[in-house]
Amino acid sequence: MRNSYLFTSESVSEGHPDKVADQISDAIVDLFLSKDPEARVACETMTTTNRVVLAGEIRGRGIMDEDGNWAPGVREEIESAVRGVVRRIGYEQDGFHWDRLDFANHLHPQSAHIAQGVDAAENKDEGAGDQGIMFGFACDETPDLMPATLDYSHKILAEMAADRHSGRAPFLEPDAKSQVTLRFEEGKPAKATAIVVSTQHAPGYDKGEKQAELHAYVKGVVAKVMPPELLGNETVYHINPTGSFEIGGPDGDAGITGRKIIVDTYGGAAPHGGGAFSGKDPTKVDRSAAYAARYLAKNIVAAGFASRCTIQLAYAIGVSKPLSLYVDTHGTGTVDDAQ
Repeated sequence: MRNSYLFTSESVSEGHPDKVADQISDAIVDLFLSKDPEARVACETMTTTNRVVLAGEIRGRGIMDEDGNWAPGVREEIESAVRGVVRRIGYEQDGFHWDRLDFANHLHPQSAHIAQGVDAAENKDEGAGDQGIMFGFACDETPDLMPATLDYSHKILAEMAADRHSGRAPFLEPDAKSQVTLRFEEGKPAKATAIVVSTQHAPGYDKGEKQAELHAYVKGVVAKVMPPELLGNETVYHINPTGSFEIGGPDGDAGITGRKIIVDTYGGAAPHGGGAFSGKDPTKVDRSAAYAARYLAKNIVAAGFASRCTIQLAYAIGVSKPLSLYVDTHGTGTVDDAQ
């Protein structure tokens, strides 16, 4: 590992169009699992100007039959869940409003050929829902055992979202992105060299005193969530560097489930198998095995066996046990990786 280097990670807010799509897909998973704990769900969402579209494959008791007929009231519950997510995020804008958006539901039954390979039986454990590779990672850069650049990027936006919902920052709108660059010395965070925050805002906050108020607010959030020793004269702030950011969310850019997989994991500090989490029930190892790999890596670091740990798992569709398990402590382990 190099002794001195710069590393950067980004995050996006709950109002980012791709994250809106992720949250809608997960709301559908939650809804169906609440009806049938063994439901199968693969739900993709597309968001754009005043429109939300669902597509994917599902199966579950009390939800949909094999011919694609919905159980009474379920279609209405799905639409209510979708609008509820958008409302909770806070979208009540002309271009994207929870009550006025057009909604289309194209969910259909899961393939019977997939079901026969995945479902548990008397002589067979439940199999993986697909083939693939999944990674888990942990490091001791933060108390959360996450890469510092990503952890601070997340925390900046979480604080801003809390202030927006509480009314403490009424000039903020839902869509936002953050990015943190840290200089590392001897593998440890030393200084923040660049902080980027782009946030959707109320009209007028792109110039004059209101712009200065917004910039001061963002710098205050950064100072609140990041260790003071990381901030200093060499820290350069880029706050809404394009100027105005009034049009945002799905009205500004279309959103799709599963396009923020690096934000959802380790900010580029670890490999990624390519599969997204959102919209998938636990038989989908893209999600459940990645969670398990993170759990294993986190416990290795928390127990003091290493300061960094990467774990890879591999699966085949319909096969319950992983095909391979790989552990790498990046030369920081107190015991041999093979153990």
